[in-house]
Amino acid sequence: MKHTPYPAYKPSGIEWLGDVPEHWESKRLKFLASTNDDTLSEAEDPLRAITYVDIRSVDSIAGITHTEDMVFEDAPSRARRLVRDGDTIISTVRTYLRAIAPIRNPSPETVVSTGFAVIRPQKMDSGFATWAFREHGFIEEIVARSTGVSYPAINASQIGHLPIPFPPQPEQHAIAAFLDHETARVDALIAKKHLLIDRLAEYRTALITRTVTKGLPPDIAEAEGFDPSPRLKPSGVEWLGEVPEHWAISQLRRTFDIVNGGTPASGNERYWGGETDWLTPDDLGRNRAMWISGGRRKITRDGVQNSSAQVSPEGSIVLSTRAPIGHLAITSVPAATNQGCRTLVPATTVNGCFAYYSLLASRSVLQSLGKGSTFMELTPTDLGGHQIPLPPQPEQRAIAKFLDKQTKRIDTLSSRVKTAIERLTEYRTALITAAVTGKIDIRENNAA
Repeated sequence: MKHTPYPAYKPSGIEWLGDVPEHWESKRLKFLASTNDDTLSEAEDPLRAITYVDIRSVDSIAGITHTEDMVFEDAPSRARRLVRDGDTIISTVRTYLRAIAPIRNPSPETVVSTGFAVIRPQKMDSGFATWAFREHGFIEEIVARSTGVSYPAINASQIGHLPIPFPPQPEQHAIAAFLDHETARVDALIAKKHLLIDRLAEYRTALITRTVTKGLPPDIAEAEGFDPSPRLKPSGVEWLGEVPEHWAISQLRRTFDIVNGGTPASGNERYWGGETDWLTPDDLGRNRAMWISGGRRKITRDGVQNSSAQVSPEGSIVLSTRAPIGHLAITSVPAATNQGCRTLVPATTVNGCFAYYSLLASRSVLQSLGKGSTFMELTPTDLGGHQIPLPPQPEQRAIAKFLDKQTKRIDTLSSRVKTAIERLTEYRTALITAAVTGKIDIRENNAA
């Protein structure tokens, strides 16, 4: 549906708002809405039930994503702001999170954090208000006026001084109805695409698991010169189930050198900024690919010699064994790690790419072996005892080649879907801005 602009515009005098329809006004929010009207007192009944909303449970698109039921005496001290239908909550701390959400039909016990400003429209349509507060320019004004580095914040009174567009009431209602309908349509499309990404991920995992435990699909196996229908035998390993009869099963300690990591003294400049890549669980998590060529930091030869860090050759598999367990990648350069990782240097009988896929397929098993109270850690003993399949080397190479090709195809499809989601999200943002700021005329007699 194409929408035309209004017939005439005038300067709003507000940089982020630009020109507005000639018959619109712009007003400071404090003249149109009240802020933080209702709060719980410290003398509240300790056993009063509340439904609590924290800043982490809100975003500008999905709204309120999570609530927590509790009684007042167990609630955090910031659980004090009461809300009612038609309000909008705007985060005043960590404003970069853009935690803004409408309140629709809340339970009487709903309480939000004092980290929110609760905006209650008085002289404007509540539906239009909640879209105006989620308009990109308005949000960026809040972020820009926030102060502080780690936890940027803004006073609720400062939000009240911000100007917003103010069309006539009938247009406010029409804009709200239009955006309710159009964003719901876009959100439904985005939800379907997220579901497709989830299904592609599930298929990818199932394909890897099936192939590293049962072998190549019959047609591919026959084309590669392998038995397309090998006899199966019990592996004795739960995650493997039955495997081809001619395959071996091996503990990692018997097929890899398992190398521990370490960290040079952080205060010694001679140990840092050298030539050796130094990998951490965070580096592995950010990588999200099969191969890794380096991390965010490097160490020197002195750093290696004066710590428990050890350099392993390229082609080794680095696995995070704590915080969290299960990130992994193959190194494309010699590298060392910190103590949150262990490096598996494969024996000559092991194809590194096949082993990578086997570990990927059994990641949940490795995670289940974690022990600890402060954080879960996979011990060297448990890691070394983990068992993976070992087909003959030619078959390992063929399986790795097949999975390389198939996972690349799946990843390409997933990437295209993610790009489509990004474009839909951008369209959603642009549509809200266009409607709220009057760049398009959505009145019924002007809709095309």
